[in-house]
Amino acid sequence: KDKIRTVEKNKEYVVEIIYNGFEGEGIAKIYGYTIFVPNAIKGEKVKILIVKVLSSHAFGKIIEVIEASKYRVESDCSTYKRCGGCNLRHIKYEKTLEMKQNAVQSLVNKTLNNKIKVSKVVGMENPFYYRNKAQYPVGLDKNGNNRTHEIIQMQDWKIQHKESEKIAKYIFDLWNKEKLSIYNETTGKGLLRHIVIKIGFKTNEIMCILVVNGVDIPNEAQIIEQVVNRFPNVKTIVKNINTKNTNVILGKENINIYGDGTISDKLGNLVFKISPLSFYQVNPVQTEKLYSIGVEAAKITNDDVVFDLYCGIGTISLFMAQYAKKVYGVEIVEQAVEMAKENAKINGIDNVDFFAGDVEHVLDDLINRKKIIPDVVMIDPPRKGLDKKSIQNLLSVAPKRLVYISCNPATLVRDLASFEDKYEIKSITPVDMFPF
Repeated sequence: KDKIRTVEKNKEYVVEIIYNGFEGEGIAKIYGYTIFVPNAIKGEKVKILIVKVLSSHAFGKIIEVIEASKYRVESDCSTYKRCGGCNLRHIKYEKTLEMKQNAVQSLVNKTLNNKIKVSKVVGMENPFYYRNKAQYPVGLDKNGNNRTHEIIQMQDWKIQHKESEKIAKYIFDLWNKEKLSIYNETTGKGLLRHIVIKIGFKTNEIMCILVVNGVDIPNEAQIIEQVVNRFPNVKTIVKNINTKNTNVILGKENINIYGDGTISDKLGNLVFKISPLSFYQVNPVQTEKLYSIGVEAAKITNDDVVFDLYCGIGTISLFMAQYAKKVYGVEIVEQAVEMAKENAKINGIDNVDFFAGDVEHVLDDLINRKKIIPDVVMIDPPRKGLDKKSIQNLLSVAPKRLVYISCNPATLVRDLASFEDKYEIKSITPVDMFPF
């Protein structure tokens, strides 16, 4: 028999890219075997080097683009290939939106009975410098010098607010000037682990979080004074204690060393307070579009009782409360619920109740014990989607309208399939929250 031809590691091949996968990677076939090729675009002919071979697929790296796609552009970022923060910077922005729409459409086609046409992706007019939160790991380079995983030096980061980078660099330089220690992942020793910056886009208020492996920062007062003098918009500096050997960035304990540990920002006509541990959408420009699409789709009237499940700090709950009779928000992170209650007060909204707890249990309690029946339900679950019990509870009370905001299209369509017997899916609109 002919020996089955297999793909070999460290060997070069010329391949045609037949489509793009869910992360934007190119996909080729050699001897019927799938090859994933980062930075390749459907329709291109490329020479690749095979870098990894597994039983069902392999990974290749582009050595040369032989026939380039008309959508290929020269990346505008010096660290693009090494950073991992973006994976589509080599493609024209309009084309990336089309790719994202197709990715959602193919999931719909595979999973749902109703092969509804996915709307065009709502993009950004100016898809640069859009993130209001930056998390910079700090570490040691090969020579034992401090540097800010493998960690690469940052230069003009195109997706991050420009001020974030300036402040992080300044704090880092101060740290070095004071000869303070940097965390070493291998030994678990050293003080500074991360610098996290959060910015209110509309208020220009800035929060700095110093994630430290310990409690005391030597010369803390001088460091605070210099940061605040240099950047007057820094409203608060928080010391976050993380002494665990973990890749989770923030620990549970926060100590405010300057200001009250919160900043505020505006979304639409509302003001929101943000704390170190509370979740706030990282792209405020697109968040306004996302929420207005969601609230509009919910068609809320002043007779409606609304549930907002996974409500975070109450952002969308408070938008809906302006139109509804009553809103109930549910969120598992207790600190976020505290912030949500405070945000309701700040905005003078009194027809909202927030509950801290696991959605599965609180929803069950609201419906089956408190006998509160919602007219409209807004859900914005984590990446793993909804649990079976919540789906059953929602189907049993059958609210008139459901709006599902999802950060993971794969679990979205899986959950929508459970609702298809009882509900008609009216529209699916992707919003580009993370350009490139």
